[in-house]
Amino acid sequence: MHILLTGGTGLIGRGLCAHWLEQGHQLTVWSRDPDKVARLCGAPVRGIGRLEELGDEPLDALVNLAGAPIADRPWSSKRKALLWASRIGLTEQLLAWLQSRAQRPQLLISGSAVGLYGDGGERELHEDTPQVTDDFAAQLCGAWEETAQRAEELGIRVVLVRTGLVLHAEGGMLARMLLPFKLGLGGRIGDGRQWMPWIHYADQIALMDFLLQQEGARGPYNACAPQPVRNAEFAKTLGQALSRPAILPMPAFVLRAGLGELSELLLGGQRAVPTRLLEAGFSFRFTHLDVALADLLGHP
Repeated sequence: MHILLTGGTGLIGRGLCAHWLEQGHQLTVWSRDPDKVARLCGAPVRGIGRLEELGDEPLDALVNLAGAPIADRPWSSKRKALLWASRIGLTEQLLAWLQSRAQRPQLLISGSAVGLYGDGGERELHEDTPQVTDDFAAQLCGAWEETAQRAEELGIRVVLVRTGLVLHAEGGMLARMLLPFKLGLGGRIGDGRQWMPWIHYADQIALMDFLLQQEGARGPYNACAPQPVRNAEFAKTLGQALSRPAILPMPAFVLRAGLGELSELLLGGQRAVPTRLLEAGFSFRFTHLDVALADLLGHP
């Protein structure tokens, strides 16, 4: 299978490349820095800087994961514009290119996030649950999904992967939390009652491969473990995994003062469950947070 990836040099993209190379797939990564693709994604992976470089080569699937990190810095007007362009703008470029092709892939797997629901409070969120709040993250994810769905008009089946908090010791949220927690400076955020829909990195890679192979897969899928936890429980479990106390809370007013609108992403949460993945027969390796953290951090 020939698979084209965007965002292929990111944390999840690199994992998918490694996994799919082992399966013998042909991989191409569209990147702003194509010369780095082989080093980051594997020597057999081809890097291209322009979609036109593919010419008339047949494609079987397109995996669209590109997007500037949403929580790296406060949401200034300039930052919001970048987040929008890197998701919606880039997906629009893909659609225009796909429309110009005589041969089109059968499948588009497009990134999204559980942030689409907004702050869900105590409500359990399934794939058919409408947006609960209309904050910037929800608007961003909603527009991203709506844009990707337009590929259906071109005869391409669209799968939307609403990812939760991907846990990996060398990247993402968990990697940023490790140092303060190792120093005994970790703790809950705000009141700690907000839900955290987490997923082990290995399960994230496995479920995307699962969806690639399911000929009937279509529409949104919550990519998170079946048992979300509250922020306070996450902090406590991480502290236990590192044999450190986790008793220093981060007050909500401090976050709001320092991060502005971005703080609501951390103070809110989603009690999302992977209803459609479970119904489709996907089996999670890591369903309990303590087991997932022990595996990632190398502790018994």
